[in-house]
Amino acid sequence: MTPTYETSTREDYEVLNKQLHQKDALDVLKWANTTYGHQLVYACSFGAEAMVLLDLLSKVQKNAHILFLDTDFHFDETYALIEEVKERYPQFQITLAKPMLTPDEQARTHGERLWETNPDLCCQIRKLDVLERELTPYHAWLSGLRREQSPTRAKTEFINADHKFQKIKICPLIHWTEEEIWMYIELHQLPYNRLHDQHYPSIGCTHCTRPVLPGEDERAGRWAGTTKTECGLHAEGGNER
Repeated sequence: MTPTYETSTREDYEVLNKQLHQKDALDVLKWANTTYGHQLVYACSFGAEAMVLLDLLSKVQKNAHILFLDTDFHFDETYALIEEVKERYPQFQITLAKPMLTPDEQARTHGERLWETNPDLCCQIRKLDVLERELTPYHAWLSGLRREQSPTRAKTEFINADHKFQKIKICPLIHWTEEEIWMYIELHQLPYNRLHDQHYPSIGCTHCTRPVLPGEDERAGRWAGTTKTECGLHAEGGNER
């Protein structure tokens, strides 16, 4: 029986992760493809980790479903990269999913510059609600989370129960370091977001992302000046951690 959020117990996740414990990222993707096929979707940020995961995924599921949460507020460099990815992997089925509210409608309903007055609500409208809607047809989704990225991600497993979206979340890159990510990108001559060359290690919306200063944490450029560190897609309590 195919493991799903509804049918799996905590023990099931423990067994699956024990089976995959010695496997690498490609093995995890092969398992995901064999287990879920096109009931699997990759919610892709098009960051550096994403470029590695896309390339690995192309080796096991050439026509994979790729989902990008198009908030309407992304950098031009991000949209340009998506076009490069479409050319490099023409069989990928890439969906740019938009929120129910346009930026103008959001401003009329919730006020101007919601990302400043209530960033959690802005993320809810432009990311979380969209992902919840788009995940509906699928049993599982892929994420490029790495344990090294932040304390909230340090206990992420290959196979996770995502309680927020009630799906199984698969994270093949949990053991990769930032150095290994960039070594892979360079070795395979992968396209990447050129903002990474301008001290943007983590890239989100234009309003909520700034370059990182020397010595800062790699996520310090996200929601700078606030206590917010995550958009909520991977918030504590969203996964079996």
